[in-house]
Amino acid sequence: MALLSKIAAELADRPAPESAAECLELTETLAAAIDLQEAALAGLVCVVDAGREAQRWGYASTQAWLRHRLGMRDARAKERLTLARQRHRLGQVVQRWSTGDLSFGYAATIADAVARLDDPDCAAAERILLDMVDQDFSAAKLAVSGRRIRDVIAERDGTDQPPDDAARGYQHSWIQATRCLDGGRYINGWLNAEDAAIWDGTLGPLTKPAGTDDHRDLPERTAAALTTVLSGGHRATRVTVICDLDTLTGGTTPARLPDGTPIPAAQARRIALNAGVSPLLLGRGNLPLYLGKKVRFATGPQRQVLQALYPTCAVQGCQVPGTLCEVDHVHGWALGSSTDIDQLALTCSWHNRYKHTHPDRLTITKHHDGRHLYRLHHPKPHQPTTLNRPPPRPQAA
Repeated sequence: MALLSKIAAELADRPAPESAAECLELTETLAAAIDLQEAALAGLVCVVDAGREAQRWGYASTQAWLRHRLGMRDARAKERLTLARQRHRLGQVVQRWSTGDLSFGYAATIADAVARLDDPDCAAAERILLDMVDQDFSAAKLAVSGRRIRDVIAERDGTDQPPDDAARGYQHSWIQATRCLDGGRYINGWLNAEDAAIWDGTLGPLTKPAGTDDHRDLPERTAAALTTVLSGGHRATRVTVICDLDTLTGGTTPARLPDGTPIPAAQARRIALNAGVSPLLLGRGNLPLYLGKKVRFATGPQRQVLQALYPTCAVQGCQVPGTLCEVDHVHGWALGSSTDIDQLALTCSWHNRYKHTHPDRLTITKHHDGRHLYRLHHPKPHQPTTLNRPPPRPQAA
C-alpha cells in the first residue's frame, strides 16, 4: 500500500505530456490500473462492512464512513458499498474484474442490478448482463436492462408476500424505487415494526376516504397520502430566514437560511412583508428559552433557535440536516443537564443514541457563537475482526 501511494503521488505531481495522442493512450492505461485498485478496494470495504468496524469508530454506517473519512460523495459511496456487499455473489464478475477483463463501471452496474435479487435470480442476471458486456453494450444500456430484469422478476413474483428481509433487524428496513419507461416508478420495500408504526401514525389519518364520493381504493389513497406528506401539504409551509434587525430596517447585511444559504437583504425584507416575524432570543425575553430542570423536552421556540445555530448534526462530519435532528442535552439530562438553550444541541437520532451508549468516545467543545461541536475519537484497539476463518487443523500427535 505504501508503494502504491508513492507511485500515485509521483504520477499526480508529474505534468501531462504535450502530445494529445500520448495522453489518450496513457489515460486508458491508467484507467485500467484504477479499475484493478477498485477491485482491491471492494474487498477491503467488504470486510469493514461485515465486521461493522465503521460503527465502532462512531459512524452511523459504512456508507457514512466512506463519505466522511474518505471524502466520497453520497452516490459514489453507495456505489462502492453495493459492490462490496454483492461481490461474494458475483463470482464471474469479480474474476473478470480482478484480471482487468471488466471495467469498474460495468462491475458497479451489475452489482446494483442484482442487489435485491435472490441467489438463483442473481446468477441468471449475472450471466445475461455479462453476455451484454461481451456484445459491447454500454454501461448505460446495461443499467436499463438491469432495471428491466428487476421489473420482470417483480411482476413474476408479485408483491403479496413479504421478502426475506422481514426476518432481519431494525437497520434493514428498505424501500426501492425503480423508474419505469413511461417516467413512473415501481415502489417495493419492507419496514420493521418500529418504522411501520411511524408509517401508520403519519399516513394512517390521511388514508381515510375523503367522503361518500371518494371511490379510490386503499392503495390509491395511500399513494396520495404519501405524496401529500412528501410535498408538505399535510401541514403549513414554514421557511425560516435568519437575519439581523438592521437587515430588516434597511441594512445590507445578507440574511441566511438555517443551512447557511445566503439570502440578499432586499429579498429577506420582501419575505418579511408576507410572513410572520418572530425574534429568536438567547436569554430573557418573550420566549421561554431557559427552562431549567422543570421541563425535560425542548419547546418549539427552543428548537427554532437550535435550527438557526445548527444547520446539520452537531457531530463533526455528519451531514444530517438540523431540521431532521433530535434535541440533545449536551451533558445528559440524567446527569444534571438542564433544558436551557445553551445546554442543548441538535444531533441525528443515530448519533444521539451513540453518545448515550459511548460517552467516552467523543469530545464536546463549545464555539464562540454558542454552538457545541461533538468530535468522535478512535475506539480502543482490539483484536482484528476475522470473517469465515476455517477452524485450525488438529496437530498430529
